[in-house]
Formats: sequence, C-alpha cells, structure tokens
Amino acid sequence: MAENGRENSDATKSLVKFTQELQEATAQLERLAKRTTGGGQNQAIRTVEEILGAVQDNGDSAIIKYTMQFDGYKPEPITVEPEKLLKAWETTPKNLREALELAHRRIQDFHQRQKPNDLNVKGVHGEFLGKRWRPVNRAGIYVPGGRAAYPSTVLMNAIPAQVAGVTEIIMASPASTNGEINNTVLAAAYLSGINKVLRIGGAQAIGALAYGTETVPKVDVISGPGNIYVTLAKKIVYGTVGIDSLAGPSEVLIIADHSATVKQVATDLLAQAEHDPMAAAILLTTESQLAKDVPAEIERQLKFHPRAEICLASLRDWGLIVLCENLEVCARLSDQFAPEHLELLVDRPRPLADHINNAGAIFLGPWSPEAVGDYLAGPNHTLPTSGNSRFSGALNVATFMKNTSLIEFNKSAFESTASAAIELAESEGLHSHAQSIQIRS
Repeated sequence: MAENGRENSDATKSLVKFTQELQEATAQLERLAKRTTGGGQNQAIRTVEEILGAVQDNGDSAIIKYTMQFDGYKPEPITVEPEKLLKAWETTPKNLREALELAHRRIQDFHQRQKPNDLNVKGVHGEFLGKRWRPVNRAGIYVPGGRAAYPSTVLMNAIPAQVAGVTEIIMASPASTNGEINNTVLAAAYLSGINKVLRIGGAQAIGALAYGTETVPKVDVISGPGNIYVTLAKKIVYGTVGIDSLAGPSEVLIIADHSATVKQVATDLLAQAEHDPMAAAILLTTESQLAKDVPAEIERQLKFHPRAEICLASLRDWGLIVLCENLEVCARLSDQFAPEHLELLVDRPRPLADHINNAGAIFLGPWSPEAVGDYLAGPNHTLPTSGNSRFSGALNVATFMKNTSLIEFNKSAFESTASAAIELAESEGLHSHAQSIQIRS
C-alpha cells in the first residue's frame, strides 16, 4: 500500500504540481492567475496595434491581407452568403439540431429573466426620477475557431443580445484554410437569428467590428472570447465600442471531499485541460488518497484521448493539486484565486457555496459538471478569468443595453433644493453652475 502511495505521489509531481503547504499553494495560485501576463505580451501588443491601425486606415484590404497572413485563406467574400446558413441548418444531423434547440430554449429562458426593468421614482416634492434601459443598436459577437468549433459560444453570445432587443447582430469567426466556417457554428448562427456572419477572425475581425469597413458595419458592443490577440484588440478598442470583458484562457477549480469519486474529479480536470495548453486545472481537496489517486486516473484516461497533447501541456504547466486541512481552507484559497469555473464535489455543496465570494460560475454537487454549464444549463458560459471574478461576472442581457437617467423637477422640488445646489456649485468654483440655479430662483 505504501509502495502504491509513493508511486502515485511521484505521478502527481510529474503530471501536475502538488503541495500541502499553504504558503506554497498561495504562491502557485498567484502564478496560475498571472499565466497570461508574460514577457511575450509586449510584442503581441505591438502586432495588434499595427493590425488595428491598418484596418482603420485601409478597411477590407487590410482584413484580407492579415487573414491570408495569419489564417492561410483569402476571405472573399468577407460575408458568408445567407443561404449557406440555412443550408448548414438543414444539413445538420437531426439529433444535433435537437440538442442545439434544447440549449437555445434553456439559455433563452434563463436570460429572459435577466432583462432589467425601468425605474420610476416619485420624489418627496413630487419630482420624477427614473432610469430607462434601451438596447444598443448593433452588436458584434466573436466566436473562436482554430483548435475546435464552438456553436455553444454562438448561442451564449447571440441569445442575450436578442433578449436585450438588439436590432442587428453580426458574428465574426475564423474559417478553416478552405475559407469555410464550421457547419455546426453556421447552424447555430441560423438558429440564433444572426443577421450577418463574417468569415474572419483575430485582431483584424475586432478592428473591423470596432471601426467599420466597406463591408463590415461598425458595432456598438463586442462580446465573445478569443486568443491573446483578440483579447488585446478588445482592450485597445474599448472606448470606441463597448466590450463584455477581457477573457483569457479558461480555468476550473475543483473543491473535493470524501464524497468525490476519483474518476469524476480526473475527468472534470481533463474537461478543462483539453481546451487549450494555457488552460488551468486545479484541485483543492481534504482527502490525501484522492490527491494521490487523481494523477494516475488522469494518466489512464489520457492513453487514448484525442486531445492528449493539449491536456498534457495544460496540466504540466498549469495544473495544481493542493491537499488542504479542511474545507474552510479550500474556500479561502478558492476565493484568493477567484476562478472562472468552481466545482464543489463535496457532501454539502450549498453551505460551502455560501462561503464563496469570488467565482464566475459555481457548479454544486456530483450531477453538475462544468460541461452542463458550457452547453445548456441556461446561465451564460462567457465568464471572467484570471481572477477577474473578484469584480465582474458573466455575460448577460445588460451587456447589450445602456441606461439613461431621467430627471424632471417641479417648482417645489427645485425651490427646496436650490440653495444646497448653489452651495455645492460654489464649493467647486463653477460660477455658471450656480448661476443656472440662481436665475430660476
């Protein structure tokens, strides 16, 4: 038995980092949270700035140039023909169409409950105060390509925009080298009622949506995840347009106690690791045997895994197992890391969730793997990463809306507050502010 324990401990060290020291665990979690801020970012910023400048100056010709350079195909036409969306839907297998429709219904139902209400308040002197919500006119959604196709991302971005009442939704997604976008992604776009699909990706797509070109209308808000070039481009164009968030590589943190099974924990860690070599997969557990057994189970599952190379890169660089004294320590470490996805594979998940303040989404219990949230649970899967759940949350209907304050004073309300307004204006040295009150008194 001791022999097996030593072997599993060695496996832990070879596959993922392992610690039971609180100080070391804190340091490792800080390292994982900063995994996207390395020295290579400065060069990436310069590249993105060059691309955005060229798109702003040269429009479609710059889009075509950079797509050929980085993605290996010529995006002509830039816009996918509408009939291709219908054809994609009609040629999608029946079972997959039904799955997309189920996901669409559940996501739409949940997001319809999020729509903010206008606020109308009658003040003490009869004045009217309010807040009015209106959708933006045009939204751009970005759907990544590359290592995998993401029809779920189409649904998760388009549906809240639709619920908000956005008039026009434009989707940008990189094609394969033959210039064609994945059929299921196009089918999801058709189901979601997207108005226009662009066969372009990368920073050039963000630039086109932000600035507009001969072919691409300028949008008001851009949402959707992407690689570091997409994320940096969104960061730079923010202010020209609104954005949802700056999402980095995906991450999961699992808290597990004696009730968790080795197979479930290992599979759920791999479900995150298979996304991207930069994805982070973290286990915090109170059970020493679980900490020892999980790496061996991961290695077993990886033997015939179609994305084994990606999983191994993720786990070796950004995997972590921490043996904790109790669940309170697990909760404290989790809040310090502020994960995008938090799974609670514990005997009593709801009480533990009450002690968690920082997480993009919390998955409670053994029947709630992250994958159900990725596809069809209902809440949005576009979530803050890299510790950003400390101050932000999921993509939602309000992302595609803006609010306007409404203020209507009557004479009584004006006269009762005029002297205070004048005092405040004079304290700031703003003469005409005070005068605009005084001439009405």
